[in-house]
Amino acid sequence: MQIKDLLCTNGIATTCASRMLAEYIPVYDATAVARLREHGAVLLGKGNMDEFGMGSSTENSAFFPTRNPWDTGRVPGGSSGGSAAAVSAGAAPFALGTDTGGSIRQPASFCGVTGLKPTYGRVSRYGLVAYASSLDQVGPIARDAADCALILQSIAGHDSRDATSLPDAVPDYSAALTGDISGLRLGVPSEYFAEGMDAGVRAAVTAAIDQLAALGAEIREVSLPTTQYALACYYIIAPSECSANLARYDGVKYGYSHQGDGDMWEAMERTRQHGFGPEVKRRIMLGAFALSSGYYDAYYHKAQQVRTLIRQDFAHVFEEVDALAAPVSPVVAFPIGERTDDPVRMYLVDVYTLPVNMAGLPAMSVPCGFSNGLPVGLQLIGPHLSEDRLLNIAHTYQQATEWHRERPGI
Repeated sequence: MQIKDLLCTNGIATTCASRMLAEYIPVYDATAVARLREHGAVLLGKGNMDEFGMGSSTENSAFFPTRNPWDTGRVPGGSSGGSAAAVSAGAAPFALGTDTGGSIRQPASFCGVTGLKPTYGRVSRYGLVAYASSLDQVGPIARDAADCALILQSIAGHDSRDATSLPDAVPDYSAALTGDISGLRLGVPSEYFAEGMDAGVRAAVTAAIDQLAALGAEIREVSLPTTQYALACYYIIAPSECSANLARYDGVKYGYSHQGDGDMWEAMERTRQHGFGPEVKRRIMLGAFALSSGYYDAYYHKAQQVRTLIRQDFAHVFEEVDALAAPVSPVVAFPIGERTDDPVRMYLVDVYTLPVNMAGLPAMSVPCGFSNGLPVGLQLIGPHLSEDRLLNIAHTYQQATEWHRERPGI
């Protein structure tokens, strides 16, 4: 197995791809890592990522950018780009990633592998270095849905050390892979096929939905009107939680510490100045502003209210359908350096994955074709604790297609 370098590994450096934690060596395993070890998994290495999970391309690593195995001049996605690239290149049979706003599904899509973001609380976050605590979730990246089912079976379940861990019993995910989706009501949200999507992505996803219909699914068009607000809402809530979580890195307790002649406050300022990268600083500043006196109600409180509306939208849709099918991203993997100077353009890459995290739902990315020689992912979204259903849909699709068997020519 390969583990994203955001999950603690006993006696092995866990850097979060940040200078701040470049020499941090945990004294315990994250629960998800420990459970895999108990099942006999062998750790092959840690995966590069965007610093503290903040990014969509793995270009924000303090060490080096990861390259996409399908085209080494392009990004693998992010923030779990190193994990997705390792599975795609055949360097690891599976990996653990984390998903805060699409960080498992988007790199899985860009690298042509299968990635699953479980329901919030389905997998313990104990030992996961926090970015945005109400959004973060650990999940598997693997070749296909069958492998994802085996991995999820090993890591899911209640953990008393995580207060947000769900107490619900864990079903047999492998037994759920029946290969039959006859009568399944599959919704297609119109808002996820907006202008700005690459024509090749639209064609591949549409063809995948048609294939699911041929396999017995009943296709229905649905609407999620609050989708248009999800991006703005996310970039208030996530940076706000980030600014609080990263306040602990002050150069006193652990991690990088700037050594100088000034007083304690200057040392703290210099530690954060040199320890954090540009994107992390940007999000800390955004979050600190949104939480500041006089702006809390106008920004953070309002964003939480919109988040409730997003959850309600999904709840209403799932009264009509059993699952949703949509693209993972409006684009395929883009050239390294193309979007680093335009943060908003970079953020828009995740416009179709962010709403799922806001609602705490399970979702997965399934390879469904190519656009200009680069992989495209189909996103499947389900109601809370419907991972077994999503895995069966993905498995049924993969039994009828060969996209997940394609390999990069490296």
